Amino acid sequence: MKKILIKPIISEKAELLSGNKGQYSFVVNKSANKVEIRKAVEEMYAVNVSSVNTLVMPRKAKTRNTKSGVLKGNISSYKKAIVKLANGEEIDFFGEV
Repeated sequence: MKKILIKPIISEKAELLSGNKGQYSFVVNKSANKVEIRKAVEEMYAVNVSSVNTLVMPRKAKTRNTKSGVLKGNISSYKKAIVKLANGEEIDFFGEV
């Protein structure tokens, strides 16, 4: 069985979406579809999902300077899912911090 949800995305934009609109962002398996993502979120967090939007983020070229010279590489592409929950529901990623 493949793992569908890899990790939640915690960023300023993701926090604004979750606070204002009830939308949560996740990094998901590239081969997962919207139905599988919906079932995985509902099962893991015990919430009702109203919609799922997906997008594939392209790879990025990165360079860094070191003592031995310039190193070039890439950050891999990944699939992102933005999940909208039903009214009045929320996911608490941090628990009681």
